[in-house]
Amino acid sequence: MTGIVDRMMVYLDGSEESLAAAAYAVALAKQSGATLYALYVVNTRALNDLVTARIFLASEQDEYQHDLEADAERYLNYAVKLGSDRGITVDPLRSEGTVNQEIKSKVDQLEIDLLIIGELARIRSRRDEFFDETERAMRSVGCSVLIVKDEERVWDLYDAL
Repeated sequence: MTGIVDRMMVYLDGSEESLAAAAYAVALAKQSGATLYALYVVNTRALNDLVTARIFLASEQDEYQHDLEADAERYLNYAVKLGSDRGITVDPLRSEGTVNQEIKSKVDQLEIDLLIIGELARIRSRRDEFFDETERAMRSVGCSVLIVKDEERVWDLYDAL
């Protein structure tokens, strides 16, 4: 390890908060010289749960999964563009499965020093707290976690690069 943070990964879920986290990650990578990965997880577990609960028909599953895969591509391309616009290489990663398990797996596999996530949604119930996959990942990874807040300031920092 040559710096405090050599390998960073930002988790994207398509939310505004995760996009702000990507902008912050680019700024941090520019300042630190760290390698930056962007991860989007196609949540196939949730999709399978919807079919099992008969909320979706099996025929709808393929269409919905295709939509999720298109979302993954779109958001990863956006993160790559954020980086290239500021002279930073962002290595895109797409994975499928259970969100928290896939994040943890990639953190371990790539020896990530810092996981960057967008601000967590407000918990409205114990059920929400139990099922928030990003929070579960944050608690289970073996590296430090940075939660990005104050989107307006983040975009000002990004624009100033």
